[in-house]
Amino acid sequence: MTELRRKLNRTGRLVLLLTQLALLLCLMSCHSYDPEPPSTPVGSQPPKTALPMPPVNRRSLGEMGWELTDGRHSILNDYKGSVLVLDFYATWCEPCRVSVPELVALQKKYASKGLKVVGLNVGGPGDTQKVPAFAQEFSIQYPLAMPDDELVGFLMSDRTDIPQTFVFDRAGVLQKRVIGFDPSAGDLIEKVIQHALNNTGTD
Repeated sequence: MTELRRKLNRTGRLVLLLTQLALLLCLMSCHSYDPEPPSTPVGSQPPKTALPMPPVNRRSLGEMGWELTDGRHSILNDYKGSVLVLDFYATWCEPCRVSVPELVALQKKYASKGLKVVGLNVGGPGDTQKVPAFAQEFSIQYPLAMPDDELVGFLMSDRTDIPQTFVFDRAGVLQKRVIGFDPSAGDLIEKVIQHALNNTGTD
C-alpha cells in the first residue's frame, strides 16, 4: 500500500506539473501576434507609453502610409503641417471601443486648429467588412483606412497590443505612443495634442 501511495503521489504531482505547464504556454501565446481576433492581444492594462525605434531598412517613416476606403493611398508626409493621430484598432476590441469615442470628441474639438485623426484597422481579414457599421455606430467622422504592412511592422514591431495611439506633431515627428486605454489615456492624449498644436516649430 505504501508503494502504491507513493506512485499515486508521483502521478498526481506529474499531472499538476503538466497542467501548470499547459496553462503557462497558453498565457504566453496570448502575447504573440496573430491577425485573427481570438489571438490578437488587446490592451487591458493602464496605458503604457513608449516610442518605437526599430530600424528603417528602405523608406523613412514619413513615406509609409495606408489605403483609404475610396482606394486612395496616403502617407504620413501628406499630413505635415497638421497634428496627426494614428489609431490602430479592431472592431471587436473592447478597449478600442472605449477609446474611439474619445478620439471622435478630440477630432471635433481640435479639427479647426489642425488636428487630423486616422483610424487604422488591424483586426484581421474578416474585420474589414465590419468597419462601415462600426463607423456608423460611433459616428466616426475621421478617415478609417487599412495600414500598409510596412507601417504596421515599423510602429508595432515590439508590441502588438491594441489599441495603440500615435501622436505626430506638425513636422511629422512622433511625440507620443500610448498602448492600451484606460480613463487616464484620453487626458494624456489630449495634453500631447494640445502641446503639438501650440508648438509651431519643428523641434
